[in-house]
Amino acid sequence: MKYLRQFGIILAVTCIGELFKYFIELPIPSSIYGLVLMLTLLKTGLIKVERVKDTGVFLIDIMPLMFIPAGVGLLLSWKQLKNMLLPVCVITIITTILVMIVSGKVTDYMIKRRKPNE
Repeated sequence: MKYLRQFGIILAVTCIGELFKYFIELPIPSSIYGLVLMLTLLKTGLIKVERVKDTGVFLIDIMPLMFIPAGVGLLLSWKQLKNMLLPVCVITIITTILVMIVSGKVTDYMIKRRKPNE
């Protein structure tokens, strides 16, 4: 029952994110609205982490399963993709490196910023 309640909370926040997407006409996916809303609710303490933690851990554990349909879609559209395989691979490698660099720099900044306060 605990998992159903936790999943219900996550689902409710996700649905509110969908409503935000409907009423706020910006080119932002509804999942981003839901994530920002969940972060806000967790940071303000309106939702305690313990109330969604177990289901959140479960959803993260099964996340690889969520990529199976996307992988099958890639296999089904191989004829269209093979013509642009080289540019897609180059772009993927470059953006992955850029994301790693930026993530590392932001993490370094946050660690240095936090140490004097501890």
